[in-house]
Amino acid sequence: KKVAIIMGSDSDWPVVKGACTVLKDFGVPYEAHILSATATGSRRRVRQERPCEGYGVILCAAGMAAHLAGAFAANTTLPVVGIPMKGGAMDGLDALLATVQMPSGFPVATVALNGAKNAAYLAVAILAGHDELAAKLDSFRADTAAAIARKDAAIAAEAAAL
Repeated sequence: KKVAIIMGSDSDWPVVKGACTVLKDFGVPYEAHILSATATGSRRRVRQERPCEGYGVILCAAGMAAHLAGAFAANTTLPVVGIPMKGGAMDGLDALLATVQMPSGFPVATVALNGAKNAAYLAVAILAGHDELAAKLDSFRADTAAAIARKDAAIAAEAAAL
């Protein structure tokens, strides 16, 4: 299964590239596209032009009104992960609220503001029940825990020496 990465604007791309890097590192195929929920009518395009066959997860990055993830969630049963983007008059709070406040039955998992990398890690976790991704994710998390343990030991030693 591949991951669809959808942005509301090309201004989201510098942050969203991080998700692409994570997916590439895990060997997860992905495609990235711009679809404005307002300007290009993403609901129609989801149904007619971009069938969800072959995808396992959809990541949607959008700022301000941020209804892109909701538009996708309303038109697919695939897991949708919203990435609220910083910016605008409320510096992303409006995007965060719009992304997390979906009606019952149309869930959108939501990561932090500009949390594209975490959205990709979540996509990997969702897909991990498939193939060898579970082992890769376990290895990544073990490596992360080991790195934290090394940093903890260094800080503890430095603190003891004060």
